[in-house]
Amino acid sequence: MRSPTPVAPTAPRPGTTSEPLASTKPGTLKTFTDWTAGCDNTLRCTLGTLLPEQSMGGDMITLNLTREPGPVARGGGGISLAVETRNDQAAIKRPPASFAVDGRPIKLRDAAALAAAIANGHSLTILDAGGAVLATLSLKGAAAALRYIDAQQGRAGSTDAIVARGPAASRAPAPALPVITALAPSGTPAKLTATQIATMRKRGACDPGNFPSGADPEMFAPDVHALGGGTSLAILPCSTGAYNLIGALFIIDGAKIVPAQLDAPSAFEETGADSATPVKSVVNGTFEDGVLTSYAKGRGLGDCGVHQSFVWDGTRFRLSEQAEMGECRGNIDYITTWRTRVVRR
Repeated sequence: MRSPTPVAPTAPRPGTTSEPLASTKPGTLKTFTDWTAGCDNTLRCTLGTLLPEQSMGGDMITLNLTREPGPVARGGGGISLAVETRNDQAAIKRPPASFAVDGRPIKLRDAAALAAAIANGHSLTILDAGGAVLATLSLKGAAAALRYIDAQQGRAGSTDAIVARGPAASRAPAPALPVITALAPSGTPAKLTATQIATMRKRGACDPGNFPSGADPEMFAPDVHALGGGTSLAILPCSTGAYNLIGALFIIDGAKIVPAQLDAPSAFEETGADSATPVKSVVNGTFEDGVLTSYAKGRGLGDCGVHQSFVWDGTRFRLSEQAEMGECRGNIDYITTWRTRVVRR
């Protein structure tokens, strides 16, 4: 089962920013049978396990392996792993202690050895401290996912590759993080009048009738935060589903209220506040410590969807980080597809 596909970013109008807005292009994910893989804009790449649908409610342990960009000879190419156990009761009580690939033991934190083993392995088990099996993970597609990462990172045919090895010296690139100069939040949030809120609702097509009958009025009250420079952000709830609350975004500058601008689509923006209006939206949005977040769930389990973070640069919100999972198959450890370095002013 797949989550709704995020809309591809389009080039917004030019603004005063530290990086060209048109360069905001998160990586994409690709599925290889029982594994999924993707890279961010710096070529840090991750592959993760996908569980069979029939196992939902049973073993829910998943594994992600991440490889850093750049040649090993220059300190790049490091491999790390993460075992996700939050949805597995047995593993919470008996934490993973080691792996076994085709019966060969591998230490819990020896990510490089594990990556090399699964490239040619048939069976991967996760064991507790007593050697009991906590989970068995499919290796179907693992070698193909590793080969894909070798290619994405520019390692194919080199000594640094995990699967697509060759005799050549590695020339794997290591792109720098884009830098966003963002405004440090300051000041007092604007106080909205009933008339202003009504105008925002009309502009964003945010009808309180979109909410369940008998819903708490606070559920569709605007959430207002000071951005700095005398401006404020209002997140205006527009509609809700079983696990997604869509909020339209407005910027308040004195008596002037305008729709907020973003340099990349947020989650299900194509059908956000209203596809016929220019109002941008976030899903399950929050604003804290100067970061606007959006978390669109593909389903209630949270094993697919898109996490995003945006920061305010004084003219619009810039995408500072994005992580996603396109397959609804048990893995709640989302793969990062966009990163930046945020500098506050």
